[in-house]
Amino acid sequence: TAAGLLAALSPKFAEAQVVKPDDARLATSRIDYASPKGHGTVKGYLARPASAGGKLPSVLVEHENRGLNPHIEDITRRLALEGFIAFAPDALFPLGGYPGDEDAARALFAKLEQPKSREDFIAAANYLLALEGGNGKLGVVGFCYGGAMTNFLATRMPQVIAAASFYGGAPETADVPNIKAEMLVVLAGEDERVNA
Repeated sequence: TAAGLLAALSPKFAEAQVVKPDDARLATSRIDYASPKGHGTVKGYLARPASAGGKLPSVLVEHENRGLNPHIEDITRRLALEGFIAFAPDALFPLGGYPGDEDAARALFAKLEQPKSREDFIAAANYLLALEGGNGKLGVVGFCYGGAMTNFLATRMPQVIAAASFYGGAPETADVPNIKAEMLVVLAGEDERVNA
């Protein structure tokens, strides 16, 4: 019974996928970017419209505490279909990347050096801002751990003009006046830890 319940509750990435990885309307790639103050070289997933008529705004997509899993890649492709250059860095890359299993990914997260991971996300945002074809406008969206990173980036980077944090921990109160971005903060009514 327990095994059946666990299987029922496990994510079914292929069934939930909205945009296929080989969608001809998109150009996708896995890229390396430099994070001089973080982990050195980090990897991410980039998606953009296959043909764009001009420069596009960019969105940094920040994953939850599971790494760059197929769901976050799908969200990145969805944003690209809406006319954005979307980039999802993989915080777990220094530990081998997303392991293909949600429980194993959560266990790996506890081993990350968070100050270096924060620098990796700053470096990812800077990479995205400098990417050819961008118009210099940067938004950030994140979920859970990525929601907290979204809030963090909004306090650290005045270049972020829009940020959507889903169930992410709040930034340090002293840093909130640094936020220049338009913010969308989505919380759950019964998430006592994050809501605190």
